[in-house]
Amino acid sequence: MAARGDPSVAASDEWVDENGVRMPAGDAHAWWQGTNQTLCGLALSRSRLRRFAHVPWPDAFPETGGAAEEIRRVCPKCRAASGHGRSGRSWTRTDPRP
Repeated sequence: MAARGDPSVAASDEWVDENGVRMPAGDAHAWWQGTNQTLCGLALSRSRLRRFAHVPWPDAFPETGGAAEEIRRVCPKCRAASGHGRSGRSWTRTDPRP
C-alpha cells in the first residue's frame, strides 16, 4: 500500500470547542478517508463511529494534547496499525531467518 500520511480520527462521541469546531470524544480509532472502516477493521456505520476528517490521528493521543481533551480510550490496534506504537516507531525485523 502506498504511503498516505497520517490517518484521520473516528470516534464514538463528539464535543464542540470554544471556536465551534466538532472534536472527537469517547473511544478514538484511526480511519483513512475514502474507506468505511477503521484500521483495526471496525465498520464505521455499524459501530456508529463519527468521522473527523479535520483531526489527524496523532492529535488523538493524550501525550500530544491536540484534540485529546475528551478522548477516554485510544484503540491499541489502530495505534499499532498506524505505526504509532508505544515507543513511537514501527516494528522491523533486524535479523530475518534464512
